[in-house]
Amino acid sequence: MTREERLALLPPEALAYIDARVEEAPEPTPELVEELRRIMTRPAGVTPRTQPAAHAA
Repeated sequence: MTREERLALLPPEALAYIDARVEEAPEPTPELVEELRRIMTRPAGVTPRTQPAAHAA
């Protein structure tokens, strides 16, 4: 589902409420941004260097 499709499902009041709540939220700290970046780029916590080698069949 695209962003436009999701937005089309919500009434204007819901979108206005969401926008207002987003405006109230504080800016994230640099530490939080870095932590989220690590989670989003390596969700399993595995990097190519630490992945177990594939077993040959």
